[in-house]
Amino acid sequence: MTEVFLTALLISFLGQLPFGNMNLTATQLAVQEGYKYAWRYGIGIVIVEVIYLRLALTAMDWVVTHKLIFTIMGWLTVAVFLALGILSLRMAKKQSPEKKGLLLNNRMNRFFLGVSVSAINPAQIPFWFIWSTNLINSGILKTNFTHYNLFTGGAAIGSVAGLAVYIYGGKWVIEKMKASNKQLNTFMGIVFILVALYQLYIMLFKHSVINN
Repeated sequence: MTEVFLTALLISFLGQLPFGNMNLTATQLAVQEGYKYAWRYGIGIVIVEVIYLRLALTAMDWVVTHKLIFTIMGWLTVAVFLALGILSLRMAKKQSPEKKGLLLNNRMNRFFLGVSVSAINPAQIPFWFIWSTNLINSGILKTNFTHYNLFTGGAAIGSVAGLAVYIYGGKWVIEKMKASNKQLNTFMGIVFILVALYQLYIMLFKHSVINN
């Protein structure tokens, strides 16, 4: 059972490390608003990821038979992130060095911001579907309530640990680089566009992952 927990923790932790809009936004929050708000945002992300993981573990048959919902979410992700990227770059050119970026320049509760950003990222579903399927086939993960709970718990802690790298390590790097908010916001705009293009690539060429 320990193997199940640690395996999920490692997969989730490593999955959080590549640059992405969600974890870099956590860094941006830590720099511009402080650790408290960055963690509120991070917990919102983790809760949604846990829900998606449970969906992958216990209801993937339902997801497969409702492909249209997944397709709509995928194209919505492309549209939203592309729009955020373009608007962020346009605003960064006009803004003062210390003004917040587009995604953070509002009064939205940071927990619900994390929930919202994570909810429109359907890539988490095939990510966990592929990993859980491989682990079940290898005999590491058993299809029972206890193993599913351990796997979900390990994944949640792994995600928290991965976000901690961006919240604490990311802020330390930004401060050492002495990067202005304008530079950080420009970088975030580029990341949003790259994520949108990657999601577009998935929708056009690799969408069969969830269909097969």
